[in-house]
Amino acid sequence: MTKRTPNKTRPRSRAKKKSPATSTQKPDTAKRPGGKLGLILDRLGRKTGATIDELVDATGWQKHSVHGALSRLRSGGFAVRLESTLGRKAYRLAPAEA
Repeated sequence: MTKRTPNKTRPRSRAKKKSPATSTQKPDTAKRPGGKLGLILDRLGRKTGATIDELVDATGWQKHSVHGALSRLRSGGFAVRLESTLGRKAYRLAPAEA
């Protein structure tokens, strides 16, 4: 019969409390991204907006990637709308509410 030794217990690590300054809260205003997302925002901010094909040409991405980027911008706080004018479907930024 083998003698069992008790398991050595390790001290449990305690979760560090986050200070209010480092907590992950979304800011009230949407932060403007750079890179290709910024390029998409520039195109959406035009008076005529931008179609998916125009955004595909501007970014070099595939259509499904542009749709995903638009969705990501919406979830980031940007008001992106699809508007149809004279048979042209274009995405535009909604005007800022005062």
